[in-house]
Amino acid sequence: MPLRPHEYRELLRDALPIAQDADTSFEPKPESLFTPEGHRIALDPDVTVVRGARGVGKTVWFKALQDETLRRLAADEYQFKRLNKIKALPGYGLNLNPESYPSQRVLNSLLAASCQPEDIWTTVVLNALGAEPVRSMGSWDARVAWLRDNPEAVDQALSRANQQAAEEGVTKLLLFDALERLHPERRQADRLVVGILKLALELRTTTSHLRAKVFIRHDMFDDALLNFPDASKLSANATSLTWSPTNLYGLLFNVLGNSAHPSAEHFRSSTGRWRHDLGRYVPPREIVGDQDEQKKLISQIAGPYMGKDHRKGHTYTWLPNHLADGQGQVSPRSFLIALSAATEETGDRFAHHEFALHWDAIRKGVQLASQTRVNEISEDIPWVRTAIHPLRDCQVPIEKDEVVAKWTAEGLSARLVEAAHEISDEKQLPTGPRHEDYAGLIQELMDLGVMTQRANGKLDLPDVYRIAFGIGRKGGVPRLRPQRSGSP
Repeated sequence: MPLRPHEYRELLRDALPIAQDADTSFEPKPESLFTPEGHRIALDPDVTVVRGARGVGKTVWFKALQDETLRRLAADEYQFKRLNKIKALPGYGLNLNPESYPSQRVLNSLLAASCQPEDIWTTVVLNALGAEPVRSMGSWDARVAWLRDNPEAVDQALSRANQQAAEEGVTKLLLFDALERLHPERRQADRLVVGILKLALELRTTTSHLRAKVFIRHDMFDDALLNFPDASKLSANATSLTWSPTNLYGLLFNVLGNSAHPSAEHFRSSTGRWRHDLGRYVPPREIVGDQDEQKKLISQIAGPYMGKDHRKGHTYTWLPNHLADGQGQVSPRSFLIALSAATEETGDRFAHHEFALHWDAIRKGVQLASQTRVNEISEDIPWVRTAIHPLRDCQVPIEKDEVVAKWTAEGLSARLVEAAHEISDEKQLPTGPRHEDYAGLIQELMDLGVMTQRANGKLDLPDVYRIAFGIGRKGGVPRLRPQRSGSP
């Protein structure tokens, strides 16, 4: 027998935190690690580039691959024995780790001293591999200087490390994440990214047991950067972290089944045969990968429709459709935030509803998820808010000429330059778009998934951005009021 509405609501409230923390504080654990089928290829040591937007799992896998228990869990779930034969080493990440890689501040200093990005990252690799004398040196500038002055010794050190890894029967995998935090200036960040990509390509083509894996945003991995010899090999060797609706609902059920709330046991017993392994409960395949079974379960939790009948939409498809960005992708963080907010709203306003979640509360959850997503992209890429603000109170779809006219009237080009100078170095963020002309800016916004272009040429914004940016759409989910969306 399924849980009753109030039991489901209590379980949702316990399992879904009110605010999903960003990657700065999140540490994956066995009970929280979910393994979407589409992510299997991203973990292959021979797959060099892993693309993805914020919140899709780049940092989760960056951290999980370095954790023996989590790596073993993934190897078991994916039936991927090779994961048990890698030694993952950090090459760059979000956390301050001066023993393993230079901070953004140190990178800035090294570039100012005319150090080449490829030299910097090769030094990082040698340090991670324990190569001497690099490992014992006290500063990154001394390490890079030694590398520059001893090219033959560098080749010998890499060769020895490769041979040692072969003898140990492991692949030593250098992991790079949080590349948007490399440098506050976009052009310098791009230089550092190119240096990482060149190093990754060199390891792939010249060694057998040394590899690099680069977790990167889609907009930071484009043709403009890949203009060095054999760069096409990286494009052919890249994959993306994506989440299908089936994956998202599978994640939700995994979260519910691994909750500490007493109702979690009832949930597990009513949804199939869960197995206990490596400190967590593993959901049955039918509720992780079968849409029909998932629809039945969501209908128990939230009802089949986003209203009294099908004319308002089917709940199962409505939620991910309204959380998708311009690339058609949904951040699992946005998905869980929307459901958490819907749970609270239902408890406050619709406590006696026949289902655990009310459709109006789900709409409210999408509004909150939109606000959170806009806050995230504004933190990661501050110029996006500056670019979209002149379009506030417009309605989409909108003609491209009207967008350009709004930007011209607002003097957007000058504002972007001003905003770049106002960003504090402490934020460690790229401060401006790669393109200065408006056509290039529109393309960059589309690459980010903030904008889309319809077949008739008109520009659009997906709801996950449109709502909190205060842009209207006839018949769409209501936008948030200006006072709740912050200043540009």
